[in-house]
Amino acid sequence: MNPQGERWTTDQVLALAPDEASRRAGGKLAAPGPWSDAGAGGSAVWGQCKGSGKKPYQTVVDLNGPAFTCSCPSRKFPCKHALGLLLLWAGGGEVPSGEPSPWAGEWLAGRRERTEQAAGAPSGAGAPSRAPSDPEAARRRAERRMQRIGAGATELEQRLADLLQSGLASAESGGGSWDETAARMVDAQAPGLAARVRELSSVVASGPDWPARLLEECALLHLLDQGFLGIERLPGPLAATVRSRVGLTTEAADLLTGSDAATVRDRWLVLAQQDSADGALLTRRIYLRGERTGRMALHLSFGGSSRPLDLALPPGLVLDADLAYYPGARPLRATLGERHAPAVPGPVPPGGGVDAALAAYGDALRDDPWLDSWPVVLSEVTPIPGRDGTGWQLADADGESALPLDPRALGRTGLWQLAAISGGAPITVFGECGHRGFLPLTAWDPTPVSL
Repeated sequence: MNPQGERWTTDQVLALAPDEASRRAGGKLAAPGPWSDAGAGGSAVWGQCKGSGKKPYQTVVDLNGPAFTCSCPSRKFPCKHALGLLLLWAGGGEVPSGEPSPWAGEWLAGRRERTEQAAGAPSGAGAPSRAPSDPEAARRRAERRMQRIGAGATELEQRLADLLQSGLASAESGGGSWDETAARMVDAQAPGLAARVRELSSVVASGPDWPARLLEECALLHLLDQGFLGIERLPGPLAATVRSRVGLTTEAADLLTGSDAATVRDRWLVLAQQDSADGALLTRRIYLRGERTGRMALHLSFGGSSRPLDLALPPGLVLDADLAYYPGARPLRATLGERHAPAVPGPVPPGGGVDAALAAYGDALRDDPWLDSWPVVLSEVTPIPGRDGTGWQLADADGESALPLDPRALGRTGLWQLAAISGGAPITVFGECGHRGFLPLTAWDPTPVSL
């Protein structure tokens, strides 16, 4: 049993699984047979799982993350071995309490040291120090990059002007030129502009009324260009938003330890955890909401084959911790700082109706016109499937207001899971409310279920 907190439930463990196949594979390993040298203690669980090779796979879970490591070659995080070990422990299986095995203790100690360094905390004598930086050289590099992005934005403005002059219909035969323009933005060190340019070619192939959608996207891109070219005249928060939109980022360590560092302590309820893959890059999005402040937060982490996703927080947990928000006119993305207590199960979050969700997105859009969506909690809403499996809606209990679901959610098994959870009765749902509609991510029944 974890001495610093309650033993997890099976639902909490399964909520960490990246997909249904991982849940099934982990369930098959939730028995004592494959495991040896297993144990739990000090907010960690560890064990060796017999595999196809001569050496067993060494698996360790830091429950305070949670964070995972395993010597297996799987690219999924957590892998089936970590899930199986946690399921065995959660079910009261043969996982005795004790001190970590040397191989597990070594990883846990290294992770603890990295966490302390990232948070700016002292990590003991002999800890490696960050090499002193040259402020003047850093300033010159920043100036050169701003000049490159400015040149890229100017070039992009000319490209948009040429499109309007020749007519939007010309975009149908110019798909390749968008890819070339996006590559030019990458050369200008403006990945945010490059990503938006790439989206223009997909708009052309998006079906009826694409010219209207293309004009909208071009207008937003023009607004971003002009915002960057006149960034010195913008208010500080809006200038920070423009910088982040073109691809200029702030280091997480600077948010926690810089001269302007400001953290927000609260009890943060984990609303959703979503993983996505783009080639070899893995992205994890964790949404949280402060119990006292009511503020929404989005924690982003990235990984790959040689860099596992370190932080995992299943929906339904409450975390007493510090968050530092990235600067912007409507701050949402945040990085996790000091944790003041182990995570514990939390309540069903309070929410609002459809009108409140639309108002929240509208308010956020007023500060950041490039927002695609805003996280909201809907309470007392009923999922209503369309007759042909399309046109789903979430309707208020009184039936006076309804919110269409994002087309990206259509065809996903999670929609029928949502309908099954509801059974025709109102439920609480968390998701992203935006111009495409509402994208459901988690529902409560009464425990959280990822969709």
